[in-house]
Amino acid sequence: MRSLRFSKTYFVATVILFMVEVFIAVFVHDAFIRPFVGDTIAVILVYCFLKIIVPNKKITLISISLLIAFCIEALQACNFIEHVGLSENTLARVVLGTSFSWGDVIAYTVGAFLISIFDYLIPTKWNAETF
Repeated sequence: MRSLRFSKTYFVATVILFMVEVFIAVFVHDAFIRPFVGDTIAVILVYCFLKIIVPNKKITLISISLLIAFCIEALQACNFIEHVGLSENTLARVVLGTSFSWGDVIAYTVGAFLISIFDYLIPTKWNAETF
């Protein structure tokens, strides 16, 4: 079994993507960037976060990232945030979302596709960078 390793490259990518997501959530209120690009980046953010400590298993981590996004979207379809009493919590509303959308599902899938392309095109040395 391979040991877990810390990837400073994916750590930096995670921090940058998180800051982009916060920026989009706070300052962008349009009909494309916030709903589509933000959701696309969300899947990439989760993937980069997982890659911080799991250096390999690309397909598995892409699948897990996409599954997490789909689960959150399914929770939205079930009005989860209302059922657990978090409908007035701004952070919960931003993180978990409030309404199901097939557009979100498409955006998550595009994010997973972009991860697949990017992660297979970049050099293996960069991809496995650890310290």
